Amino acid sequence: MELRLPIDPHLEAIRQLLSTHQAIVIQAPPGAGKTLRVPLLALSVVRGQVLVSEPRRLAARLAARMAARLRGCSLGAEVGYQVRFDTAGGPWTRLWFLTDGVLVLRLIHELTLPGVDVVILDEFHERRLQTDLCLALLRVAQERRRDLKLVVMSATMDAEPLAAYLGNCPIVRIETRQYPIEITHWPYSPLPLEQRVAEAFSRLLSYGMTGDVLVFLPGAAEIRRAAKACSELAKQAGYEITPLHGSLPPEAQDRAVMPGPLPKLILSTNVAESSITIEGVRTVIDSGLARVPYDSPERGLPSLVVSRISQASATQRAGRAARSGPGRVIRLYPLEDYLRRPAFEPPEILRRDLSALLLQV
Repeated sequence: MELRLPIDPHLEAIRQLLSTHQAIVIQAPPGAGKTLRVPLLALSVVRGQVLVSEPRRLAARLAARMAARLRGCSLGAEVGYQVRFDTAGGPWTRLWFLTDGVLVLRLIHELTLPGVDVVILDEFHERRLQTDLCLALLRVAQERRRDLKLVVMSATMDAEPLAAYLGNCPIVRIETRQYPIEITHWPYSPLPLEQRVAEAFSRLLSYGMTGDVLVFLPGAAEIRRAAKACSELAKQAGYEITPLHGSLPPEAQDRAVMPGPLPKLILSTNVAESSITIEGVRTVIDSGLARVPYDSPERGLPSLVVSRISQASATQRAGRAARSGPGRVIRLYPLEDYLRRPAFEPPEILRRDLSALLLQV
């Protein structure tokens, strides 16, 4: 299966660095191919297992499926995945795609990871609590196993502090040529979010748009309301509405990301912001919102709070529209709002209660 990706010209340099350094950092924008190419490259460099940590179950499953296809093997043979309540693979599997939670449990059980030669932390820029813990545990593991390789891959973040933490390791920066994106900011509106999404979808249809539409919404409740608001428009235009969020069964998630006979209106949480690529998307509607886990010291309970995303997240979302050609993005918030937003999301470790994490380790 021949597939040309922007990262391909850099693979030989990455191979040499992987052979000569204990750790490397790879910084590449979404769609560069790092999630597929680097693990398969590592598999050809070492004899043991390669573990790839992904932030979400959907990303781990889809990456494993695509990597198996590129490798020319069946999923669950040489390439597999392990997420909560679902595993494809066995003792014969050498390349594992895991969620960060599964990797944490494995590190707690066997810190030095016997039989594993390379660990890859993908999408590190999200700075999830479990991913940060993985990094800390892996640094301890490397002190006991000098032959254990660590690759940290990121899209949008300041790579120098991370490289310094990893012993001033080398940084590989990959630039990709992106198709032009037309970004439109809408003024504030008192209308409910689902009505603004329907209005944006209607306007796009009047422009004669082609391709799939990806809509970023905070959560499953907003997705259900937006699906209801857009149902008649989608039916008239011949679009299939497909929800996409972490609570859906794998079959429904696959239906949203895989090509189908009809153009799709994909209503998604930030699960589609990174890690996975949905081919055919030419238009993005961005609510500018996401549900973020916080721990309230007053209540003593965790909660999901609807928050404004950072500029980096907005850039990630916009990039989903320009993978195969010029794209269009409608942001349902003004430009002034965007400019006031923080450049990056704060790490999860700064807004979560660490008691459960400490008890876990």
